[in-house]
Amino acid sequence: MAKAQQNTVQTVENLVTPVLQQMGLRLWDVRFEKEGPEWFLRIFIDRDTPLDINTVEEATRAINPVIDAADPIEQSYFMEVGSPGLGRKLTRDAHFEALKGQKVLAHLYRATQNGEKDLEGILCEKQGKTLTLTQNGEQRTVDMADVSYVKLCDDEDLF
Repeated sequence: MAKAQQNTVQTVENLVTPVLQQMGLRLWDVRFEKEGPEWFLRIFIDRDTPLDINTVEEATRAINPVIDAADPIEQSYFMEVGSPGLGRKLTRDAHFEALKGQKVLAHLYRATQNGEKDLEGILCEKQGKTLTLTQNGEQRTVDMADVSYVKLCDDEDLF
């Protein structure tokens, strides 16, 4: 992520976190991404109980004037507020800490010597630049530089 995008994300996080906390919500992630010619500010919110559309709408209405007043983004963009959803990606150290003991999938850039591109297991920890999973009772450590993404496996039983 470019430095300007990181600064935008950090500024938006600082603006919306107190608003969300007052609503009993927590910020999961903020992404400022370009898709084709358009920019998107995506704010992912979460709470301990499932989110519904009314809560997302209330959060959007609460966040929007705060961001508009601060005007931290120079170019035009579309703002989206939503849930990180099932199978959410773990992008921050806090995500890994909060989801220890849960089943995750680490998708690798390149296959291992055994031909594995996806490693599923119970999340033990992410410490620095290494991720440790338990697979079949054995711990397995992988370098985060080899990992494209890590996501929660909480959507497997839906289908």
